[in-house]
Order: sequence, then C-alpha cells, then structure tokens
Amino acid sequence: MSWAVEEWKEGLSPRVLQKIQELESQVDKLKKERQQRQFQLESLEAALHKQKQKVENEKNEAATLKRENQSLMELCDNLEKAKQKISHDLQVKESQVNIQSGQLNSSKKDIERLEQELKR
Repeated sequence: MSWAVEEWKEGLSPRVLQKIQELESQVDKLKKERQQRQFQLESLEAALHKQKQKVENEKNEAATLKRENQSLMELCDNLEKAKQKISHDLQVKESQVNIQSGQLNSSKKDIERLEQELKR
C-alpha cells in the first residue's frame, strides 16, 4: 500500500522531493508535538479535576467543622448557664445553712440559760 502512496511523487525533481520530505518530516514532528501537548492537556485537566474535588471536600469539611463548632459553643453556653444556676443555688443554701446555724446557736444559748434558771 505504501508504494501507492508514493506513486504521486514519481517524476518530481530531486529538489521538490527533498522539500516534500522536509515537509513530511515537519508534519511528523508536529503530530508528535500535538500528541505530547494533548497528553499534557489531559494530565492538567485530570489534575484540575482532582484539585476541584479536593477543594470541594475541604469546603464540606469546613462546613461540618463550623456546624460542630456552633454546636459546641451552644453546649458551652448551656453549661455556663447551668453553672451559674448551681452557683446561685449553692449561695442560697449556704445562706440558709448560716441562718439555721445562727438559730441553732441561739436555741442552744436559750437552752443553757433555761437550764441555769432551772438549777437556781
């Protein structure tokens, strides 16, 4: 088959044949260059796709972390409110204990005084 492709070159001058050969060589070179660039383009497109996927994954992770952070902040707020309530309740109970302790001491003094009166 290659002899049929070469048939059209018969009868051409050596100078023209040389020019054809140079042009064919240049075409082959350009074809190889095109293939290399096509491969580079495909590689770059694959890398771009991979980077886009990575960015999307990081966005999703950031959104998840943001939600988790918000949840933790709400939990901290709730715990702080509970701590304040417990602290307030403790102060109230300590106050009640102090009042009852004072009443107990007063009652003890009254009992001692009454016992002293009874002994007289």
